[in-house]
Amino acid sequence: MNIAGDFQRYAIYYSPPADAAWARFATHWLGWDMETGAKVPHRPVSGLPLPVQEITETPRKYGAHATIKPPFRLAGGMTREGLEAACAALCAAQAPLRMDGLALTRLGRFLALRPVGDTAALDALAARAVAALDPFRAPAPEAELARRRAAGLSPAQEENLARWGYPYVMGEFRFHITLSGKLPKPALGAVEAALTRDLVPLLPSPFEIGELALVGEDAEGRFHLIHRYALSG
Repeated sequence: MNIAGDFQRYAIYYSPPADAAWARFATHWLGWDMETGAKVPHRPVSGLPLPVQEITETPRKYGAHATIKPPFRLAGGMTREGLEAACAALCAAQAPLRMDGLALTRLGRFLALRPVGDTAALDALAARAVAALDPFRAPAPEAELARRRAAGLSPAQEENLARWGYPYVMGEFRFHITLSGKLPKPALGAVEAALTRDLVPLLPSPFEIGELALVGEDAEGRFHLIHRYALSG
């Protein structure tokens, strides 16, 4: 899908197949569809200790996705057309990936989907994407760097922030599809139980990644799918 429009930032995501049952669940759970660039009604889920709108407020604007190259502003002299061509070349040289499946996982007090099985090839693909597309990335503003440092970074994460503009890339990368914001400890188990009941039976096994997506962030901070690129190497 190609869409016209100006975006303040771009990113490379894994965007689940729109026709997969688990992806439809995740999209309606979050309430934002990157594919259509529109809000969607939240899926009714029983047994939640908090309104789903509150549980999903933080990740909603991103849609159902996993970050491969984090959001960045275009560098001076770079164009969206050039970025699209570079994304096409990157994906044309990469074979599709297959892992054992997806699992619902706690990441601290967040809930996310994580791959099951060997992720070495996926980690390597993410590292190639970060490096290959970095010429298109403008340096992050000082305020953004300060905000990330305020969260507390390890030496490796600080090195990534200085070199790549984001702490959680290269050796710090962990593929995940975020399903919640940071939840209160008393609510975490109940939300996990509800998703285990309703979403986990839909999760794919094996889990295959056959394409990556170029996405853009609009002026209100919401992400839109620009184009999907098949991994055809």
